[in-house]
Amino acid sequence: MAEAVFRKMVDTEGLNQQIYIDSAATSSWEHGNPVHRGTRERLAREGISTVGMYSRILNDDDLSADYIIGMDESNIINIEKFLRNRHSGRVNRLLEYAGEDRDILDPWYTDDFDTTYNDVVKGCKALLEFIKKYDFSM
Repeated sequence: MAEAVFRKMVDTEGLNQQIYIDSAATSSWEHGNPVHRGTRERLAREGISTVGMYSRILNDDDLSADYIIGMDESNIINIEKFLRNRHSGRVNRLLEYAGEDRDILDPWYTDDFDTTYNDVVKGCKALLEFIKKYDFSM
């Protein structure tokens, strides 16, 4: 969900040539699967496409990312285990950029796609503002 939301925001700002966005799972449970039906339906209500998006697993190519973002503390723990100090960029929970010290709940477990969507939007807006301020000095 966050990849699609952030992509839409970056496109709207005209920054899609400066900001590369990708997402990856920290487990193989959904590897190769398309975006969950509930997520697709929630994003479609906002005019956000998930066409061509499939789950992939975090890999060494991701080490070059300036930012690695997790939705919850469990994601962060798994990401940091994978990285083993091989990444010099930021690893944060998405809502930290919005000044909130809490997880974004996984709608696969909660079945609450609206709350997750709202949290993702809040975090993505704050992340984009952070990038514009500190990486682009806009």
